Amino acid sequence: MTKTKQVKYNPCVFYPSIFIIFSVTAFALVSPEFSAAVFKDMQNFITEKFGWFYVLAIAIIVLCVLGLGLSKFSHIKLGADHSRPQYSNLSWFAMLFAAGMGIGLVFFGVSEPLMHYLNPPTGDPQSAQAARQAMNITFFHWGISAWAVYAIVAMILAFFAYRHNLPLTLRSAFYPLIGDKIYGKIGDMIDTFATVATLFGVATSLGYGVVQVNAGLSYTFGLPTMHVLLLVVLCALATISAASGVDKGIKILSNTNIAIAIVFVFFILFLGDTTTLLKLLMQNSGEYVSTLISNTFNLYAYNKANDGWLGGWTLLYWAWWLSWSPFVGLFIAKISKGRTIGEFVVGALFVPTGFTFMWMTFFGNSAISLVSGGFLELAQAVNNDTAMAIFVFLSKFSFAKFLSIIAVLMVTIFFVTSADSAAMILNMLSSNGSDNTALWQKIFWGVMIGVVSCALMLGGGLASLQAMTIAAALPFTIALLFAIFGLFRALRVDMIKRETREVISNMPLSELSKPWQDRLRAIIALPNKKHADKFLNSVVAEAFENLRLEFEQNGLRASVLHDESTKFMRLVVGLGEELDFVYGVKLVRRNTPDYTQALDNSDIYYRAEVFLNEGGQDYDILGWSEATIINDVIEQYRRHMQFLQTLRNG
Repeated sequence: MTKTKQVKYNPCVFYPSIFIIFSVTAFALVSPEFSAAVFKDMQNFITEKFGWFYVLAIAIIVLCVLGLGLSKFSHIKLGADHSRPQYSNLSWFAMLFAAGMGIGLVFFGVSEPLMHYLNPPTGDPQSAQAARQAMNITFFHWGISAWAVYAIVAMILAFFAYRHNLPLTLRSAFYPLIGDKIYGKIGDMIDTFATVATLFGVATSLGYGVVQVNAGLSYTFGLPTMHVLLLVVLCALATISAASGVDKGIKILSNTNIAIAIVFVFFILFLGDTTTLLKLLMQNSGEYVSTLISNTFNLYAYNKANDGWLGGWTLLYWAWWLSWSPFVGLFIAKISKGRTIGEFVVGALFVPTGFTFMWMTFFGNSAISLVSGGFLELAQAVNNDTAMAIFVFLSKFSFAKFLSIIAVLMVTIFFVTSADSAAMILNMLSSNGSDNTALWQKIFWGVMIGVVSCALMLGGGLASLQAMTIAAALPFTIALLFAIFGLFRALRVDMIKRETREVISNMPLSELSKPWQDRLRAIIALPNKKHADKFLNSVVAEAFENLRLEFEQNGLRASVLHDESTKFMRLVVGLGEELDFVYGVKLVRRNTPDYTQALDNSDIYYRAEVFLNEGGQDYDILGWSEATIINDVIEQYRRHMQFLQTLRNG
């Protein structure tokens, strides 16, 4: 068995990325207050001036993903037609969920619904309406809008990488726009941007994740603050997992964690008010669906007092999902080879959204119920220390310590899976899309994540880097919309190719049995106007006349109509009150492609295209024999009769 040659890193991405990462990190550490102010002002300016653009972009992305899942493109595979998925549905879902937002659910599952309940954007706080609004807002922030952003990036990357053999890096998303320039400096700049954005986005999230792990250990076991030690240990585990590859470390950890998450969420369901929580899940989901459009386009344009709330919540989420999408989208693309677009949309959009809704309802509504029942300590925890909220929440349940241990374990594994997924993606981005690299490269990026996270956490630079990452989402979003346009254009070409193959496969055997030299000559030497006219007025006319006589001998009224001005000949069979059968042949002018020529060396050639009642069929019969044309007419007549029969039975 031959060993695949390892791929070396791309120096045009590797070194610039490291330089930018160290420069920005140093800026955040040396001047934490100044850098935080600069990046925060940048973020506020973008959300204030371009908030409408984020809202529009999210709406377009959601429509595009849903449209692709329901359209004729849904049968196209993210890979060759014969490819099969590499992972089982459960492992695939577990990995994409862990990388996408697993740790966020644990962090915000209790705190966000309570925050909206205690401080709603409209209406009275801590009322029934506030509780209902809180869950609707939470569902909106964590629903299909978030997953659609990840899904569209992953779909673009997987389609071009696995179906068109482009590198599995962000540069490939822009191939329909800039072509082979993705292999040059422009492509290197795109991958450098993705590398820097991924590292800082993951570093800031992992910094906050360590805070929550420490909060759980402190609340449950009384352990002291040890952020740095935890960060070192967890990043070391993530580096080992990343070095072992997707099939071992990441897959095993993700499967383990999704099992723990399912057990955990059902513990909360059955230890709480089960019937009420299930009713709330149904109502919350229904209200989410019914208000999705109005919430999507709600910019509070008629209520300026809520501008701050919108920028601090919805627009912040939209920018955060967009800034994370290069990392999460690339990882999902990595594990999605062989799935159809329709299957991908269901698995990457609706399944995680459904599980997220369960989680947010069981934790969020239970937390609201506890606070409304007088458990004010939980409200204080949400306001003072968000990381501690879930552990204060769990203290009111049976088996509280056991549940807290599960929560800490789950956050820890989510932390490791996010970090090792990020290390793998960073390695691929800096190595032209290959994961088959030297071991030191995988270890390097795992260590880099840990070092940057640790430095920023100690130096107080996490907030400033988070603001910078979110601000960087704006140029990426603009480019992403162009990439989506490119995807649809490429899918259209793919569909035309598929339909062309179907037409060729339906070609009569008599044509396929011709000598191959004749068939090849007919393709290369395209017919001119003289040859097309001769074919229409002799072969087609003779075939139609014979068919007309045969239809009339069988008691049917038939006629042949010939419009000389448009070069359109039709055979019409009258069927009384039923829809008449029409088979037409029309000469259509086309520009001669560069690779061949018409028989008279002109720039124009002709096709004899078939037209039925429903319009042109996009296949050419010029050069077919009379017998072959007659057989094709009979086959189309048979299909027409089948259609009328189905119509009558319906």
